[in-house]
Amino acid sequence: MAQARPLRAATRGSALALWQAEHVGRLLGAPGVEPVVVETTGDRAADVPIHEMGGRGVFVKEVQAAVLDGRADIAVHSAKDLQSVPTPGLTLAAVPAREDPRDALVGASLETLPVGARVATGSVRRRAQLAAFRPDLTFAGLRGNIQTRLAKAPGYGAVVMAMAALKRLDLEHDADLEIAALPPLIVLPQVGQGALAIECRLDDDETLARLGAIEDPASRLAVDAERAFLAHLGGGCDLPVGAYYDPDRGMLSGMVATLDGRILLRDSVSGTDPEALGQQLADRLLVGAAGSSLLEDLRGVVG
Repeated sequence: MAQARPLRAATRGSALALWQAEHVGRLLGAPGVEPVVVETTGDRAADVPIHEMGGRGVFVKEVQAAVLDGRADIAVHSAKDLQSVPTPGLTLAAVPAREDPRDALVGASLETLPVGARVATGSVRRRAQLAAFRPDLTFAGLRGNIQTRLAKAPGYGAVVMAMAALKRLDLEHDADLEIAALPPLIVLPQVGQGALAIECRLDDDETLARLGAIEDPASRLAVDAERAFLAHLGGGCDLPVGAYYDPDRGMLSGMVATLDGRILLRDSVSGTDPEALGQQLADRLLVGAAGSSLLEDLRGVVG
């Protein structure tokens, strides 16, 4: 039998993305992976708000293309960046064990932020939910890699980051950083946040088998349920959307808001069938949107 070769792993070139590709290699064991670094639309336009570039997909399309054209065997993504609709020719082959899905404030906690404090985040989803809990807060846009955003943190009351990124780069115990996780009861994370999504070609049976060994069933159920919710809202939905499947409670919670954050709807459903959960939760929020301008925004992507 021929010895297995390293899998060529298409990835973005940030420190976090490279860590993720190397982590997949560690999970697979020898001979691991060889990173194939790809620059994406989102990387090239680092000063443009993500929702203005078309939302999901701006960090993954070029990475997927490297697999489809044979430059790489697998694509390693942050699951939160992946479109909810499958890409022709590719399959989501594995979701390894999920890291902490929560968002976090860096620089202060919600309790210690003074009245009127300025919070930096490029995410309308985060801003809308924080404003609903603390209407006194003000907000500033912020994009860039992890190091860039952390370097700018002293200029604000706090910046919002993903806990998974801080943990993966071993920053959660940095004595110079005050980090306070935001519970999902206050801020629902982005769909798939904290999880990795590994794609390969549909017809690559050998790679599919190798990736199957690092699948985590509980994490896959959670990511599938959250992605099903997004898909049923509308695969191209660029409105602020958040979701979290709590495996301990068997509950999927979701939210959707207008781009200005003034209308925010949230609901939860229970069960273990990811497709059914996503459909049910999306339907409930669409009913809740009736009579508001949010329904018109959603009709634009659902209809």
